[in-house]
Amino acid sequence: MTQPARHTRHGLPAAWHELEDLRTRMDQLMHAVFPVGGYPEFGTAGPWAPLADVVDTEDAYLVELELPGVEKDQVTVEVGEGELDIHGEIKEKEHTGVVRRHSRRMGQFDYRTTLPPNSDTEHISADLTNGVLTVRVPKTEQGKAHRVEITG
Repeated sequence: MTQPARHTRHGLPAAWHELEDLRTRMDQLMHAVFPVGGYPEFGTAGPWAPLADVVDTEDAYLVELELPGVEKDQVTVEVGEGELDIHGEIKEKEHTGVVRRHSRRMGQFDYRTTLPPNSDTEHISADLTNGVLTVRVPKTEQGKAHRVEITG
């Protein structure tokens, strides 16, 4: 006998959250291991994904990205076809001395995540405070799991 699917309190299958977390971690690993266009230690890497947390609250999904030293005009937040795309660029500071060690990520970054079906993409908001970009994706009643009455 098959087990019924576990659901979170918001009606989404628990496996969805686990798969989304796995996808995010795999994206970060792939960007770290196989940088596009160079090696990260020399500052020539292509787009990379910033560290992020996705928090599932009662009324919204919160996507929090670490973007230290980034100004809001250096970041673009877009949503389309069920996907949230956050991209921008961290520019290297000018240094008066010789840089002996360079380990912070610079250059273009790109973070993408699939939004659940109950996301209200018309009312997404974003706030950049203290180097953390918080994108709030409200939830809708649409797409919420519910019981169907059987007639007959």
